Amino acid sequence: MNGKKILFVSSELVPYLPQNEVSLMSYETPRMVNSNGGQIRIFMPRYGNINERRHQLHEVIRLSGMNLVINDMDMPLIIKVASIPRERIQVYFIDNEEYFKRKATFADQEGKLFPDNDERAIFFAKGVVETVKKLNWSPDIIHIHGWMASLLPLYLREYYGDEPLFADSKIVTSVYGNGFEGDLDKKIKEKIAFDGIANENLAPLSTPNYNNLLKIAVDFSDAVILASEEIPTELNEHIANLQKPVLPYVPLQEFEEAYMNFYNTEVLK
Repeated sequence: MNGKKILFVSSELVPYLPQNEVSLMSYETPRMVNSNGGQIRIFMPRYGNINERRHQLHEVIRLSGMNLVINDMDMPLIIKVASIPRERIQVYFIDNEEYFKRKATFADQEGKLFPDNDERAIFFAKGVVETVKKLNWSPDIIHIHGWMASLLPLYLREYYGDEPLFADSKIVTSVYGNGFEGDLDKKIKEKIAFDGIANENLAPLSTPNYNNLLKIAVDFSDAVILASEEIPTELNEHIANLQKPVLPYVPLQEFEEAYMNFYNTEVLK
């Protein structure tokens, strides 16, 4: 991976959120690339349950201050950073008070999904791209982890399709078995179409559940990693029908060699 630039975009990441399959692999994969000579950037949302003082988050003024238009509303973009000390890895946090100040990640105390999770995902996708543009950093690979990041491939290919910074970037989506129960807001298609993205690309989102959100992600990716031992059957069948490289599930103890080989021989070929 010597000198290769990899952008990691994740819903969750340890040590900032509790450990689960997504948050752990979102940490282990960039750690592995970093230790093998690659250049990395990591982005995640700045949820309100992340302890800013403990993790020493601070705002980057030169990257903040832009407004993103979400469903015809101006939403201020705030960028914060922190470092994972023992790995010397810097993490960028996409923040907005309206979307991310609440003291939870995806659902309220009763376990009900936040009604604006769709807009949060749109804001996150656009916020990542706009910040990488400001950094003027052209990634060789963009690796997606977790459903909150799943609209990024669509936005990169359709909304930012003419952006030269990403012209040669390859998109990899890791698909996990655990998503969310229920549906996002039924108007998600309209909100994405507001950005000029064609309706025919959004057909799966007529029912905006976890499986269909991930179908959109893999449809606009160049390669797919099955990151859980058990993937929903419907998703598995959809991925099997894609004419794209797919890395089958490998356990954590064996992932480094498998992922490195997949990056080098299938994604960057």
